[in-house]
Amino acid sequence: DVDDEGRCSELEIHSLTAELESLKNPQGLGLSSHLDGLREENAKLKYRLNVLKRSLQEERSQCSKTMMNINQRLQEIFGEAIREACPDLENPPLAVTPNQQAKFGDYQCNSAMAMAQMMKSKGLKVNPRQIAENIQQNIPDNELIEKTEIAGPGFINVHLKRSFVSKLLTNLLLNGVQPPPLESKKKVVVDFSSPNIAKEMHVGHLRSTIIGDSMCRLFEFLGYDVLRLNHVGDWGTQFGMLIAHLQDKFPNYLTVSPPIGDLQAFYKESKKRFDEEEDFKKRAYQCVVKLQSKDPAFIKGWNLICDVSRNEFQKVYNCLDIQIIERGESFYQEKMTAVVKEFEAKGLVEMDEGRKIVFAPGQQIPLTVVKSDGGYTYDTSDLAALRHRLFDEKADIIIYVTDSGQGTHFQVVFAAAQMIGWYDPNVTRVEHAGFGVVLGEDKKKFKTRSGDTVRLMDLLDEGLKRSMDKLKEKDRDKVLSTEDLTKAQRSVAFGCIKYADLSHNRINDYVFSFDKMLDDRGNTAAYLLYAFTRIRSIARLANIDEAALRKAAETTEVLLEHDKEWKLGKCLLRFPEILQKILDDLLLHTLCDYLYELATTFTEFYDSCYCIEKDRQTGEVVKVNMWRMLLCDATAAIMAKGFDILGINPVSRM
Repeated sequence: DVDDEGRCSELEIHSLTAELESLKNPQGLGLSSHLDGLREENAKLKYRLNVLKRSLQEERSQCSKTMMNINQRLQEIFGEAIREACPDLENPPLAVTPNQQAKFGDYQCNSAMAMAQMMKSKGLKVNPRQIAENIQQNIPDNELIEKTEIAGPGFINVHLKRSFVSKLLTNLLLNGVQPPPLESKKKVVVDFSSPNIAKEMHVGHLRSTIIGDSMCRLFEFLGYDVLRLNHVGDWGTQFGMLIAHLQDKFPNYLTVSPPIGDLQAFYKESKKRFDEEEDFKKRAYQCVVKLQSKDPAFIKGWNLICDVSRNEFQKVYNCLDIQIIERGESFYQEKMTAVVKEFEAKGLVEMDEGRKIVFAPGQQIPLTVVKSDGGYTYDTSDLAALRHRLFDEKADIIIYVTDSGQGTHFQVVFAAAQMIGWYDPNVTRVEHAGFGVVLGEDKKKFKTRSGDTVRLMDLLDEGLKRSMDKLKEKDRDKVLSTEDLTKAQRSVAFGCIKYADLSHNRINDYVFSFDKMLDDRGNTAAYLLYAFTRIRSIARLANIDEAALRKAAETTEVLLEHDKEWKLGKCLLRFPEILQKILDDLLLHTLCDYLYELATTFTEFYDSCYCIEKDRQTGEVVKVNMWRMLLCDATAAIMAKGFDILGINPVSRM
């Protein structure tokens, strides 16, 4: 197995490097003849080490079916060069980025300036340009750098080998878009969507659902084991008033399923009675006690109400193609007592006016784990949920996707969990991925004209209506079959709603505007979906089928001689580094920006480089430039995978 061989080579490299290090400091060896022998041994080891490194590089470039992260590979190369150039500098800064201006090269290493600053703070004055030259001289043999040049105060400009980039593109065409290999398969829990039972899903839940789903899709594509959890609000005192109202309105609910059509209205009616009728209020509290003691009749009522809500949520999930497992607050009820006991046993609980509170280090606000009436709180259930995800689910990464308003709450919960020793943040990644609020076009909170929250299903229906209008405006109803038209309508409507959300930095508030979303100019799903359909149709119009493209990928070198071919080829291969960046900061708009850049780079290429040459008079295809058709195919493959991660479903005809 090539991978095993590669691993053995890497281990051997490590041990040889260690041996070389020990030979550099021959303490107490004293004897010159012995030293000569060691020097000879040293030279042999160095030679063997270089042979191994070279064969490992060749293996890497030939055997890998997965896409290479070029930026990461350059960081390895420059990391080695920096260590050789400045062995005494601890943790030297490593900065490799794509070059902003193509004329200076493809990538740039900017470490020399930062290293000069580090040395200056230690009292060593070294010119950064001198450091850059030193790094340049120590760049190890490698498979991808054509040449390097030093510019300005110490930038190292990197030019990639065109033949190597061409090889990577062929690999992509033959093996499809495969993610770089994972060191270990980690378990990821993503807590997202999480609406409240008996209440409508609103635009805040829409953001959490879209962002959370896309994060899951990214982790799944990269090979992680992902658990998608819907932490619904399905427990609490509000169920007392809902069950009491259910008993009055549908007294035979235990035998005949109650026709609760509009749960929203049902909730409002029960809330009005709770606020105005003292008797009803008392009964509501008694119902809570009965529910908590698991009385079968009350559990049945509770389940009925939950089911009505679930069906409503599912309509939204079906539209947006969301897979999620419900595990609501009720799931953790039994686990909360043990959590409180655990904090008490470690002496971390304080009494405060009858409440039990926990102060976490560095946090201003305490958690209330037990209220003065003996009830539990959100703090208790979130601690219980976190504990379950760490110990029972054995998660390595846990991400909470909720609005930024809950940021402080999660900060305190995470700090308390670390204080009690549930996890070490250097080993387990527990993170709140917050997002801003959704605003209307008037830049105020998104509401209906009458000031109510907007029902999500109404919003999605409006999207469908608008996307059909847009398609008819383009006369698509005249060329597409009814089935294809409906597919295109759904693809555009839901794709645009998702993309508009994901293409903004999630931390910022975002303005919801159908007009902007459905505009087919600029960085929108409408533009990208049309561009994608156009790219996919190039081969079809030239009568080139999948089999011909496959054969071409096996036999034709992807030439990158024209500037625009080279620019497109490099852009395609940046896909793995874009995904790596999102894995680090969980900001999905980076992927949207990349797809938009890829689409515009493709347009430049298509306008400058003929893929197909036609007879001016007859319009017949006289020549097909196959390597350019392969570039079209590679672009479509990367775009399709990008759409998949964003949860967007392109259609073949639009």
